[in-house]
Amino acid sequence: MIRRWSPADVPAPLAAYNHLAAVPADHELVVFAGQVGTLADGTLAGPDAESQARQSLANIEALLDSLNAGPANLVKLFTLVAGAEHLPGLRAALGDVLARWFPDGDVPPNTLAIVAGLATPEIVVEIEATAAVPTR
Repeated sequence: MIRRWSPADVPAPLAAYNHLAAVPADHELVVFAGQVGTLADGTLAGPDAESQARQSLANIEALLDSLNAGPANLVKLFTLVAGAEHLPGLRAALGDVLARWFPDGDVPPNTLAIVAGLATPEIVVEIEATAAVPTR
């Protein structure tokens, strides 16, 4: 499976993530488009970062399911948030979901970027993912 770690000779991660992840040779990388907090009908899960982040992660989980995979297959996340004022809600959602997905704390690398805006003004969170799934 995916090996994740943070070497002892580099600064500790600032949040719940590891610095490195390695993919076994018998896996292929699958790159996900950025997932926003939209429901199946195309409406936003809510106006706030927490509800949008939770739905973004639920969408990632559904995409993993479509690959017969799960959170353990995640290699990397890349999180975008439209403004620092949305960080508390984003962090609440990430904290809860990542704790559920990775109760052992073996969380994939995650980059967080604060940006001026996303696809529409209503969207305040977008999360990209890369997963590794066994080759068929």
